Amino acid sequence: MRIVNWLPVTATVAATALLVMTSAPYGWSQATKPVPSKLVARSPLDRALRLINEARKEFENVEDYTCTLVKREMIGERMLPENVILMKVRNEPFSVYMKWQQPKALVGQEACYVAGTNNGMMRVKGAGLLGAVGFVNLDLNDPRSKQNSRHKISEAGIGNMIERYAESWQSDKVQKGTKVRIGEYEFNKVRCVRVETTHPGSKPGDFYCYRSVLYFDKELHLPIRSELYDWPKEGGKPEGELTECYSFTELKLNVGLSDDVFHH
Repeated sequence: MRIVNWLPVTATVAATALLVMTSAPYGWSQATKPVPSKLVARSPLDRALRLINEARKEFENVEDYTCTLVKREMIGERMLPENVILMKVRNEPFSVYMKWQQPKALVGQEACYVAGTNNGMMRVKGAGLLGAVGFVNLDLNDPRSKQNSRHKISEAGIGNMIERYAESWQSDKVQKGTKVRIGEYEFNKVRCVRVETTHPGSKPGDFYCYRSVLYFDKELHLPIRSELYDWPKEGGKPEGELTECYSFTELKLNVGLSDDVFHH
């Protein structure tokens, strides 16, 4: 087995963020359906901030969790295939373990990361026969990872997603002009509050994305799905093309994960 052939494959492990689509069982294009609900006309951005602050407070009670992470990301002009990943996260110290279940080419691939250890590097293991090499170190800033992911593994998980949206919505409130719609939806048979923000009149570079959609589980008060869209292009969809979608399904909180889960 030649290590040089393995390296490009392991670079795909860094496609671990989030940060996130299910039907039959994971079809991302049909993951949500609306539930009749009046849109909020009064201070919707203030309500969005209340929702994210409630999520932040609720997440303080979470020590660890397991879930199935389902994600799609646009890299350049290429939409990557849907990734379905078994994911385990511990919040202190921040630790992540991932094992790929889809697509077929990545089944069995693994990645783990523990903040403050291993000189800041992640541990990765290739899929299939390439896994015979075992776990090796990979720098979070390795340029090869940008070919397969928009985010680092250190940015993965629900807690990081909460903080990103909190910062973004607070900035929107200061800058003004953001269009906000809030309603009730169903995602993966879970009743959710759906918050959609749009930046009309903006251009690429003004914001991270043109439109974002975040779904809060009404029972858990935590975000379980995030969608980000690029600026509309001439002749394209007026709502913009999907660039990132992350879903946290089969979520189980405070399961008591041991150190062994994250050290390989």
